[in-house]
Amino acid sequence: MSLDQLPRSGDKSSNLLHDASLWREDAYVDGAWCAAKGDARFDVTDPADGARLASVASLGAAQSRAAVEAAQAAFPDWSMSLPQERAQILRRWYDLIVEHREDLALIMTLEQGKSLDESRGEIDYGASFVEFYAEEAKRPNIEGVTSHLKGAEVEVWREPVGVAGLITPWNFPHAMLTRKAAAALAAGCTVVAHPSHETPLSALALAELAVRAGFPRGVFNVLPGSARVIVAEWMATPTVRAISFTGSTEVGRLLFRQSADTVKRMVMELGGHAPFLVFADAELERAVECAISAKFATSGQDCLAANRILVERPVYDEFCARFAQKTAALTVGRGLDNAAIGPLMNLDALNKQIEQVEDAVASGARLLTGGAKHDAGELFYQPTVLADVPAEARIFHEETFGPVAGIAPFDSEDEALARANDTEYGLVAYVHAENAHRIYRLTRALQYGMVAVNRTKVTGAPIPFGGMKQSGLGREGARLGMEAFTEVKYVCRDYA
Repeated sequence: MSLDQLPRSGDKSSNLLHDASLWREDAYVDGAWCAAKGDARFDVTDPADGARLASVASLGAAQSRAAVEAAQAAFPDWSMSLPQERAQILRRWYDLIVEHREDLALIMTLEQGKSLDESRGEIDYGASFVEFYAEEAKRPNIEGVTSHLKGAEVEVWREPVGVAGLITPWNFPHAMLTRKAAAALAAGCTVVAHPSHETPLSALALAELAVRAGFPRGVFNVLPGSARVIVAEWMATPTVRAISFTGSTEVGRLLFRQSADTVKRMVMELGGHAPFLVFADAELERAVECAISAKFATSGQDCLAANRILVERPVYDEFCARFAQKTAALTVGRGLDNAAIGPLMNLDALNKQIEQVEDAVASGARLLTGGAKHDAGELFYQPTVLADVPAEARIFHEETFGPVAGIAPFDSEDEALARANDTEYGLVAYVHAENAHRIYRLTRALQYGMVAVNRTKVTGAPIPFGGMKQSGLGREGARLGMEAFTEVKYVCRDYA
């Protein structure tokens, strides 16, 4: 896809797709596509150039309540359907996602800005959860327990909780929805989903494929619009029994407080502030390559992004030189041109990069490369490397969510560990070292839900994704990903 093929403001972007019906601008509720009352709409724009892509229905409170009621009405039949039946529908959904991979990737790149290659990777990643939970749907069985009572038979059942509310972010608009929805649907729950107002088109395309897959009316609903309006209705009603949210820790705290009155199940994947530890015995070139990947994937707009790169002093200068050289070589541009660094999502994100860099330099950090807006467009920032970042700098206390890397030296394992754990976040940590005893000590002592050793990619459908401390509650993926959507029922039957 070249620049001259891009839609301009007011153009019909769906004409770029092989299957134009995947381009949906209305909500999907109770088995039908619907506009908002009064035809309220909001614009979705391409972050690469601000071009208007779509005008999407903005549902109100009454329609949010109606969607919950539709999901509740569909729940008895869906929850009592055979697990094999739910598995077959999920499998058809997976097959359709794979079949339409290119169109789904294009939609994502247009609305989110990431490169086509990254979008394709996300489609594959998201589809893997649907495939995984299509299989898991058949596996939650009644568990026999050795009875502690004479003349009694004891069993433990897992049953779906009811309606699940799913709230997904703009940085991974496809995978975060499939990861949540597939687990909930496999468990027998019905779903109301709210995509970010910045990237709703990916979710609506998934709804179109869900229709084709054969989900019954009311089982899967997608509600674009204002989160303050739509999600507020979910938090207030006891009908929504579980909430799964991916987003900032600040919003997560708010939702947690709001969940108290109705005692909802909560799964929250919140902020990250990942340390990337490089020890002197590490394979240095591999560590540099992994740090580039961990820092700059999705232009740094990733909760797993390496936010604090800490390097043992004997290899510190060499690491900084190699890392800065590779960073300066990263291409910057539109996602449709497959640039390594694309636009940031909005002006707030851009301003955060500017403020953190200015603060770090004023605090004594050295600017090795980048450090300014990029001329590719309004929301582009140069991939940037800061060395000798002092501990008090904002970048070492705040999630950056952009293409700015901060590096600092350390002198001992104890120091590295203490600095890595000195944060309210605990999502993922990266360790590069060769000493097996050190690796064991660190993986046990790091206060993070996930630890990557001598590699970057660790996530996938079979593993439990989630963090400690204020990085979240619960886990997504793996069999554990279904637990929040199920209740445990204990049955004790007399047979005497």
